[in-house]
Amino acid sequence: MSWSGGRFGDRAECLLAPNPGIMTLDGTNTWVLREPGADRAVVVDPGPIEDGHLDLLVDVTGEVGLVLLTHHHYDHAEVAETFARAKGCAVRAADPAYCFRGEPVVDGEDLSVDGLALRILTTPGHTADSISMVLPAQKALLSGDMVLGRGTTVVAHPDGRLGPYFDSIQKMRALVAAGEVETIWPAHGPVLADAGAVLDHYLVHRRDRLAQVEAALLEIGAAPHPEGIAADELPRRVVEVVYADVDPVLWDAAELSVRAQLAYLADR
Repeated sequence: MSWSGGRFGDRAECLLAPNPGIMTLDGTNTWVLREPGADRAVVVDPGPIEDGHLDLLVDVTGEVGLVLLTHHHYDHAEVAETFARAKGCAVRAADPAYCFRGEPVVDGEDLSVDGLALRILTTPGHTADSISMVLPAQKALLSGDMVLGRGTTVVAHPDGRLGPYFDSIQKMRALVAAGEVETIWPAHGPVLADAGAVLDHYLVHRRDRLAQVEAALLEIGAAPHPEGIAADELPRRVVEVVYADVDPVLWDAAELSVRAQLAYLADR
């Protein structure tokens, strides 16, 4: 299914950055959130500089009261400070290194910009500084890269870790169970209408992958390389077993998650 962004509900517009790719799907979703009738917006993940995306944002977003970053990866954060300077506002993120004229966000923090209400959730896993945001008026969760519109995300070892990832997905799932969230607005790919089903799939998928990694370790150990396997080579050997039916162009990304899974198993 192709995705090009657009308007959602009364308070949101997704401006798709022109950076499609293996890791970014159709491109980065820059979310522009504004309370009906308000002057100032909140812009989430201004994204990369590719092909005039910054100029587009400056031109079409009007007044902006705050920029928020779901995490530090350049396809989300590259133009954040430049954009905030142009709009005369602050950038806030979990990592203070990516803040500009603003303090780091904290878990459970309630934000309000010209009547637009958002609640911050710290949701580490994809990266250590990953956050999500609840837009209560739309019962929507802006998930950053923790949940994608298609497929599943990478746990980007060593910054990303599997234990916090599981905790964060469960934290999101609790919001669904409490009736606070119905849809997920990801940072890549289309809006997901059934948040509960998606989060359940994420948990099952990652646990299944973890079991496959454990089985691969047994398989590799049962037929050891005659010269042994260096510790740094083991993740790629696991990828070759677990992801044998996946396009090898994705193996480097898969290896990040495998490294996170191996670290999780080692600590368990």
